Amino acid sequence: MKIVAGVTIGDGAVIGAGSVVTRDVPPGVVAVGNPCRVVRRITESDRIGYEPPRGKD
Repeated sequence: MKIVAGVTIGDGAVIGAGSVVTRDVPPGVVAVGNPCRVVRRITESDRIGYEPPRGKD
């Protein structure tokens, strides 16, 4: 992955391997390519059995 100076990548965004990021990437998306482009938003259905840690009972 290569990121051009001054570009920001939003929280939770996933950037594909080998992508060249030339513009800002919004939060919560999957972006890939050369130049890097948003493919889709990340949704709840993308979760794979992850549960955040709970407090002690």
